Amino acid sequence: MDTVKVMVNGLPGNMARTVAQQVLKDARFSLLPYSLTGPEIEAPNCTVEATVLELIGPDKRESRMAQIKQTEGQFLSVDYTHPSAVNANAAFYCSLSLPFVMGTTGGDRGQLEQTVRASSIAAVIAPNMAKQIVGFQAMMEFAADNFPGLFKGYSLEIKESHQKGKADTSGTAKAMVRYFKKLGITFAEQEIIRIRDPEIQQSQLGVPEKYLAGHGWHTYTLISPDRTVRFEFTHNVNGRQIYAAGTLDALQFLAAKTAAGATARVYNMIDVLKGV
Repeated sequence: MDTVKVMVNGLPGNMARTVAQQVLKDARFSLLPYSLTGPEIEAPNCTVEATVLELIGPDKRESRMAQIKQTEGQFLSVDYTHPSAVNANAAFYCSLSLPFVMGTTGGDRGQLEQTVRASSIAAVIAPNMAKQIVGFQAMMEFAADNFPGLFKGYSLEIKESHQKGKADTSGTAKAMVRYFKKLGITFAEQEIIRIRDPEIQQSQLGVPEKYLAGHGWHTYTLISPDRTVRFEFTHNVNGRQIYAAGTLDALQFLAAKTAAGATARVYNMIDVLKGV
């Protein structure tokens, strides 16, 4: 069985590094020794598990990627770059007919999907690559669709804590807002409480010190109008392995769809979970 060639973009970032490490350890894949990176990165390369990867900045990416595609043939790209680069990167992948998994959150998500649907490729796009959390979201979506107004009148508080370097509000938290709205709660994305201060994370939330640089803790609290009833949903993730594992599943799924001739298609992690 041929391995799936994968280019992980966003190095030397932590999430991209974690995914690259997992790709190197997985016999289903082979890691290409290149990575698109941001304009602020000056180093010419980085090392992941003794593998040296060339870092390609925005000024060189068009010429280098054309060369890489000619040399490597068909491969998949994984994007864990920066929210500000999401739409431009997607357009770039589409222009070169490079199927991709978009793990980066932020950007204009509607435009992102439209770009893929107007292209000749397929992509997996998801604000959260953790399969178990995606499954939880699917349960919430089922409740929202089948029991609209279930929590009408309840108040809602959403707290999400991530490492200091996370630039945007959690895409998972934003998705949950949509479900709670269907369940009858008035709430705006701007009301999500974002916690990025390591001192608060450790002293008030209890995030272990070793995971301050990489975690995702979410709590959704609902309280009845008379304050006699309280519901609380929590999912706390330490480290990045859960997201990397889901990303590799998304890559395997996308490889199969691409081999079957899928074009102009946007898939999400629910599709990956179902294997459709």
